[in-house]
Amino acid sequence: MSRAVPALALMLCALLLASPLRAAIDLYQFDNTDQQDRFHRLTEELRCPKCQNQSIADSDAEIARDMRERTARMIREGRSDQEVVNFFVDRYGDFVSYRPPVNERTAILWMGPLGLLLLGALAIALLVRRASRRAELEEDDHP
Repeated sequence: MSRAVPALALMLCALLLASPLRAAIDLYQFDNTDQQDRFHRLTEELRCPKCQNQSIADSDAEIARDMRERTARMIREGRSDQEVVNFFVDRYGDFVSYRPPVNERTAILWMGPLGLLLLGALAIALLVRRASRRAELEEDDHP
């Protein structure tokens, strides 16, 4: 019996540690595989408003869970992918979509990387120019 107690304690610990993992899995019932595929595609396309850098499929946040449930419900109701995305954009803003539309509010999202790239190229060009001027001045000082 003395061997059974540690084995029982180990099994109990394993079950307690496994329960949060089991709770994180969402199971949604769909009428067909097309709906299930749409669900997976949409949950990868929508960004978690809380986590900001994770899709709602990858996030464990409560808001992401609510968004997954709402997405599944809307798909079962027969809503189109665009209707689902529009619902969340209307509710949380353009940031919730990994592919926000190009407009005046999202221009920084689209033009920001290009602007940073141009600023970086300008900075490098200025540094190279400055270094070549220094090299020229040093050559003139030391004949």
